[in-house]
Amino acid sequence: MLRRIAVLLVAMFALWATFPHAGDAAGKGPLSVGSKIDTEGALLGQMIVILLEHNGFDVKDRTALGATNVVRKALLEGEIDIYPEYTGNGFYFFDGVEPDAWTSPEKAYELVSRLDLEKNGVVWLKPAPANNTWAIAARKDISESENIRTLDDFADYVNGGGNVRLACSEEFASRPDVLPAFEKAYGFHLKSNQLLVLSGGNTAQTEQAASIGRDGVNFAMAYGTDGGVAALGLVILEDTREVQPVYEPAPVARNSVLEQWPEIAEILDPVFMSLDKETLQQLNARIAVEGMEPSAAAAQHLEAGGFMD
Repeated sequence: MLRRIAVLLVAMFALWATFPHAGDAAGKGPLSVGSKIDTEGALLGQMIVILLEHNGFDVKDRTALGATNVVRKALLEGEIDIYPEYTGNGFYFFDGVEPDAWTSPEKAYELVSRLDLEKNGVVWLKPAPANNTWAIAARKDISESENIRTLDDFADYVNGGGNVRLACSEEFASRPDVLPAFEKAYGFHLKSNQLLVLSGGNTAQTEQAASIGRDGVNFAMAYGTDGGVAALGLVILEDTREVQPVYEPAPVARNSVLEQWPEIAEILDPVFMSLDKETLQQLNARIAVEGMEPSAAAAQHLEAGGFMD
């Protein structure tokens, strides 16, 4: 009887050793990947899922989990291991920091990565060179014919009596840190008849209004990496004076996860560094405009960039 039990135990051990297990060298993980519920969040989250699975990790897909507060809480409480976040949100995560510190890409990344590691044991990997922040977009034909590429150019156009009709939300028009901040920094002022104020804050509506010239609209409230920008023939005007906080996306993970699997940084850093503003606009457009699934759009970029070799 004892011999039969011993033989059975040996067989069970041999079978167990054949398969990978969480945390061992053969089967890395499991890792839970989250993301926010918006288009870009789902896109970036799927990139992380696909890359980690491709590199042998056991991944639990929890992308499109919820709003910022939901996903952030899930990371801090250990419910997820990694997700894409934006550097500028450090302004809301940490009190007592001068607002101007968040308007430089380099300063914002250095600050949020240092504070999050010190206070929460969270590591920020390399960010994408794409700023998904409040912006003003111009119709491409006007941008080219009037040479309007930056908000300095826009201010010159406004002050020179150029034809301007900007579609925006009430929040964009009245909140001190948005349009009024642009006006103060660049030295221009838009009169009420130069604004088309739409209810809500949906940039799809403001961008559509500019694209079709609704009610004379030729400029629109936008976010820096909106998918509709490129698809609708618009151009984001560069905020050369860094009025708005910088929102560059980067993977964030608990330090304990990266200590166990430091290769995650080597896997994800090159991909996020390949995501400039125009690339993210195009990828977001595939989802928001063309109806492609986030996982399919993510896979296309990874394969085209040689990240799946």
